[in-house]
Parts: sequence; C-alpha cells; structure tokens
Amino acid sequence: MTAKSTVLAQLVRVVASEGSDQPLPLRLSRAAAAILGADGAAITLCYTETTRLTVCATDEIAARLEDLQDVLGEGPGPDAYSTGRMVRAALGDRAARRWPAFAAAAHAELGPVAISAIPIQPGIDVLGVLTLYQRPARPLEKEPAVAQFVADTLGAALLRDGGLQEDMGNGPWSTQAQVHQAAGMVIAQLGVGPDDALALLRAHAYADGASMATIARAVVERRLDFSLEDDSRATEI
Repeated sequence: MTAKSTVLAQLVRVVASEGSDQPLPLRLSRAAAAILGADGAAITLCYTETTRLTVCATDEIAARLEDLQDVLGEGPGPDAYSTGRMVRAALGDRAARRWPAFAAAAHAELGPVAISAIPIQPGIDVLGVLTLYQRPARPLEKEPAVAQFVADTLGAALLRDGGLQEDMGNGPWSTQAQVHQAAGMVIAQLGVGPDDALALLRAHAYADGASMATIARAVVERRLDFSLEDDSRATEI
C-alpha cells in the first residue's frame, strides 16, 4: 500500500473500532499517534488567537504540554501555527532555547521528551496544530511529508463546512442526496455513526484530491468499499 492508503486504512480502522462513545477528534488523534509512532497527541485550533481551543488530548501529558504552551505563550505549537511549518524539538537541546520558559517548565515536569508540532492545513489557511510527543525522546517513525499528510487529513475529516474542495456536501440537492446515500452505505459497511461516516468521506476526498461528489459516487456505485480499506483490496477510483 502507498503511504496515503496506509494512513486512510488506519484512520478507518481506529474510527470504526473504538466506537462512537469516544469523540471523533480523540480517535483521530490516537490514530495519528499510532501511525507516526508517538506516545500521545493533541489537536488545538486557532493556536495563537483568542479563540484558541484544544479540541482533544489523548492523555494527561499531551494535555499538560498544550496547557503550558497556552499559559506561557511559547513553544513548538505556536511556532507551527504562525509559520505553517512542522516544528520538531527535543526539550533540552539547542533548538528548545527558542522557548526558554516552556522548555524549562516542560522538562522539569516531564523530563526528556520530544515534541512534533504539525500545522493542520488541508486548505489554504492553517486551522490548528497536531502536537505529538514521545517520551523518552526519539525520532518519528515516518518522514515529515507523511506526518504533514496525516495532520492535513485529520483536518479534512474534522471540517464540517465546505471550502476545501467543491461539493464538500454543500452543493446542489442531487449532490447532497448522493453524499447522504454514500454516508448511509459507509454506516452499514463499518457500523459507525453518521458523523463518523461523513468524516471518513471527507478524509478520503482530501487524500484523493477529489470532491465529495466524486467519492460519494464511487461509494454508491460500489467502486469504493470502506470495509475493504484495512486489507487494501478496495477498488481504485
């Protein structure tokens, strides 16, 4: 399987296996951590703005790292959000001197830890940041391009409004009807809820560089079956 196919398969597997009682952003964060070989993750939107919101954190360490960056106003996350570039640092190394207050506080509480802050940018604007940590510090298991694709795919899955691509579910009635029909088929294939089904359709559309209408049509015409994503036997669009 290609890197993109692997990411989609793991997203589908995690979303379908953990059950809808767990919030979708949390399940997607866990999938990102698993794909990239991290110990935990957090998703924060509008990082340096007054509307800043940490949508989810997989554990107490991820939550604490986000809290410290919010309180101190510095760290890899704010830099990734403002520059639109992935920021990687092991606290205690020379790179961490850019954020002396954050590095000192985080190192004192957590000891050696590596942080990767990846801008979530499925469209033109940076929506937020996917922050991953590894303790003890070690490299990510995937190259930066794959890490960026993972972050952007999560962003596409979480967006509830149009704008990334044409026909993201807000187009003509016929398009919307087909999207809802496709979502119903994904619900039947995976046993997930409506929100999860639409999120997976959006993720697939982003990963394929296609519109929601195109992906929905492929599902309705049975050229794309999400239940086959795990074993890579899904038919190519």
